[in-house]
Amino acid sequence: MTKADLVDKMAEKANLTKANAERALNAFLESVEATLVKDGKLTLTGFGTFLVESRQERKGRNPRTGEEITIPSSKVVKFKPGKLLKDSIK
Repeated sequence: MTKADLVDKMAEKANLTKANAERALNAFLESVEATLVKDGKLTLTGFGTFLVESRQERKGRNPRTGEEITIPSSKVVKFKPGKLLKDSIK
């Protein structure tokens, strides 16, 4: 599903225009991003938790040359699904 597909589905389910649905989705995404930057964690009860975690610097290999490289440390966003989401997928 693409963002455009999601906007269409939101507009249909919430009885909104596509423009309003897109504004709502963009506002949600911006809010999620701002919360993760500020707090590092966002919990949507029943849906899941977005969590910012740090990855350590590690060794890796260049797949073309086989040369060993150092992969720098970084921050990544992880998602842990909530119980309601897990149960609905079964």
